Amino acid sequence: MSSADHSQYLHQLSALSARQVAGPALLVVLGTWFLLRRFSSSRVRTPKLKGPTGNSLLFGVLGEINRGNSPALFDKWAKEYGTTFSIDMGFGKTGVVLGDVKAIAHFLARDTLTYRQMKFNTVLLELILGPGLLWAEGEVHRRQRRPLTPAFSNSSIRGYLDVFYANAHKLKSQWEGIIDSGSSTIDVQNWIAKTALDNLGIAGFGHSFGSLDGNEPEVVGVFDNFRPPSEVGAVSKIMFLLAPLIPALLSIPTDGVKLLASTKAAMKPIAEGLIQSAKRQISQAQDTELSKSIIGLLIKAECAESGTFGAKSEEVILAQRTILFAGYETTTYSLSWAFIELSRNLEVQQRLRKELMELGTDPTYEQLMYGLPYLNAVVQESLRLHVPVPNIVRVAHEDDMIPLSAPITTTAGMVISELPIAKGTSVWSSFTQVNQSEEIWGADAKAFKPERWLDDNLTAGAKSIQGYHHILTFSDGQRICLGRAFAIANIKSTLSVLVRNFEFELPDGPDTPIGVFRAAVARPKVDSETGSRLPLKVRRAD
Repeated sequence: MSSADHSQYLHQLSALSARQVAGPALLVVLGTWFLLRRFSSSRVRTPKLKGPTGNSLLFGVLGEINRGNSPALFDKWAKEYGTTFSIDMGFGKTGVVLGDVKAIAHFLARDTLTYRQMKFNTVLLELILGPGLLWAEGEVHRRQRRPLTPAFSNSSIRGYLDVFYANAHKLKSQWEGIIDSGSSTIDVQNWIAKTALDNLGIAGFGHSFGSLDGNEPEVVGVFDNFRPPSEVGAVSKIMFLLAPLIPALLSIPTDGVKLLASTKAAMKPIAEGLIQSAKRQISQAQDTELSKSIIGLLIKAECAESGTFGAKSEEVILAQRTILFAGYETTTYSLSWAFIELSRNLEVQQRLRKELMELGTDPTYEQLMYGLPYLNAVVQESLRLHVPVPNIVRVAHEDDMIPLSAPITTTAGMVISELPIAKGTSVWSSFTQVNQSEEIWGADAKAFKPERWLDDNLTAGAKSIQGYHHILTFSDGQRICLGRAFAIANIKSTLSVLVRNFEFELPDGPDTPIGVFRAAVARPKVDSETGSRLPLKVRRAD
């Protein structure tokens, strides 16, 4: 090129507008970023599996999951596509659903580490409860969980049993008063919720809510009026469906978001009062209900470590919110379903009452947890069939290889015995699908059959489940429910008092339709009733 040609070329180049240069340059940069992201961020690719496609380009099947009975949906899809399948999550995203026992064990063992919550979930949990145990991941999760563990030990729960029995007998007296007044119908779920709250108040925080005595704490109204944002107006519903893709939408103060935030606000004065009481009692070395409670043990542990209380007071408040919110809803749910199943299966109810009456008194801790086989079988079977949190979803934060119990075939026809999971893939685990799988539990998997827990009757498939007592109701691995033994003792002690003293029936017989009331968990209700009402016919046992 001559000197003149070179000068002309430079002149033409300099005449190009910034827009003309910037446009192609931006495309090059974006293209390079896309290629680097595609080929460098993940060393594996998640294979395409069979699964349902949604009717919505925006939401995939998420709309169906949010508005319907998700356990029934996952069961239907598992029968059609196999235990491990894909789901359309909208915007071209695909998730993987695990129903394979071996795969789920691997997945849950890596929860909070390889697999972490969706950003949407963490924003939602922080809005409701703050950055506590349910919100935390990895080392933060371990650090928050560690000091709480001793409060849920067998020795600690043994100490809470007096509280559980005291409230169960108080509930018994209330029901006797209702029956003596001439009424034979009792809204059992309402009374169970009161009992659950009072048990959590005293055993959890040394705080008496007095629900069984007629008090109506503000927090009860918040819990009972709690709704998922998708249930509170059209705008909230649309934003809630979009929020998994755009978590920042949860910062917009819609009616649904305000309702969620009110939960945290209602628990604030309780937590602040607890902190003040704790400081006073610790300084005076008082031995009170608070000092023996779950939170009291947490406070003592901090004082022993640092010599003072206050450095981690915010974590105590977060723990209090989490225990109260999670414990109240799940215990109410599980006990309500236990009474429904006993009312549907009167011969089971009679057999359980016989076992309890033969004992003749409130069971000791050892008897309650290990010495009443039919009570244990009834509780285990109810927990197996009715899971408060039926499924969870996590996002892979690194590539992984998930082992499978049996080979599966991809849509490309490839048979695989391990499932590659690329970083960024959404992975679902369906606890109800496993708990009710006919392949695992047999042809009667969906039937309420306590006898399966007696005399080593469990199938080999059921014994392969690594969850608590071979069910996934309490999850497993890093996030296994910390309060599982607390919940079991609470449920068993309440049942032991009430079943020994009363007989229960559904209002229209064993086939009375049971519906769902969508709250923090999907509470059961008599289908014809409003709200979460669960009226049962109750009379004194002969």
